[in-house]
Amino acid sequence: MIRWFVGLIGLAVAATQALAADPVEINVGYLRVAGTKSTLSLVEQPADNDGVAGAKLAIEDNNTTGRFTGQRFTLEEHRIKQGEDAVQAATALAEHNGFIVADLPADTLLKVADALRDRGTLLFNAGAIDERLREADCRANVIHTAPTRSMLADALGQYLVWKKWSRWLLVVGSHDEDRLYADALRRAATRFGAKIVQERTFEDKGGARRTDSGVTLIQRQMPVFTQQAPAYDVLVAADESEVFAAYLPYRTWDPRPVAGSAGLVPRSWDAAQDQWGATQMQSRFIRLNARRMTALDMQAWTAVRMIGEATSRTKSGDVKTVTDFIEGPNFEIAAFKGTRLTVRDWNLQLRQPILLVDGRMVVSVSPQEGFLHQVSELDTLGYDRPESKCKLK
Repeated sequence: MIRWFVGLIGLAVAATQALAADPVEINVGYLRVAGTKSTLSLVEQPADNDGVAGAKLAIEDNNTTGRFTGQRFTLEEHRIKQGEDAVQAATALAEHNGFIVADLPADTLLKVADALRDRGTLLFNAGAIDERLREADCRANVIHTAPTRSMLADALGQYLVWKKWSRWLLVVGSHDEDRLYADALRRAATRFGAKIVQERTFEDKGGARRTDSGVTLIQRQMPVFTQQAPAYDVLVAADESEVFAAYLPYRTWDPRPVAGSAGLVPRSWDAAQDQWGATQMQSRFIRLNARRMTALDMQAWTAVRMIGEATSRTKSGDVKTVTDFIEGPNFEIAAFKGTRLTVRDWNLQLRQPILLVDGRMVVSVSPQEGFLHQVSELDTLGYDRPESKCKLK
């Protein structure tokens, strides 16, 4: 009892000293391309502050703890305008920010990472899901809070196989990112014992995607496009470019569920998530932003919270000290997903459960029961250590 009381006094004294001293400034940058991508659905148009709103909420959370640890966190946002040099913008941002959360295309992220490597800046990839960023093109100064395509596809594949919906009709868009997602879905099918009974390609022929006569045309087009398919359990769509997948549910020739880019969709986060304390997180976000929290918001929030957790645990704002701790065996972060998240030391990808959502509810969370792993069940999602081609540099 006496030891407990003495310890309590010690904590109180330490907190008082931290409050009295000048706080250590820990500056975080947020780098993104100006503008937002339009979506097929009018109700899912991304907000202008998509992503950065999550980072700002995490800054508030960090500063709540920082008042007792003698640390103060700031966020500086920069939006790369059309024609602006991304490397120059990142270099300027790095002048005052040792940590940068990046929502950038893969090629741009690599250029920025290489330019900032010798400066000691630590980047957090909150937006790009490209596999190569964690594989052949991995970088030692980039930690990934965004999941990969293979993690998303494996999460979906596990659930479909668990449901015994093992015969897939795969419909692929005609853009490069659609083909990459299709590759991940094929890998998931092979990995978990599903069979792709047929593949079809939906060609993007351009033109307006929403017109006054659109509903009538789509209602005629989609049944014809999906008819005469071999027997299948579920139609799986690979349509990252958002050309056709949203039009598939309830319009296929055969009465079958749709998954992938529409219908049952794998995401790192969703506004419907309400388990493991997520309701209070969602409520705080809505109160601050008058909108719901997206996957990108959560990926950015997680990145900034990782910085806050590491600086608090190491009692340091030094970038190398924080980096070593995050990449080490003792780091973990809570993110309202039912388990502590850790970093894969072979490619710096954040392990995380993936939500399977239908636009209104969380249908399930992967990894699914029964998919086992000798180290972490989360490593059943995406490329595992023996498969990795990453050589951190």
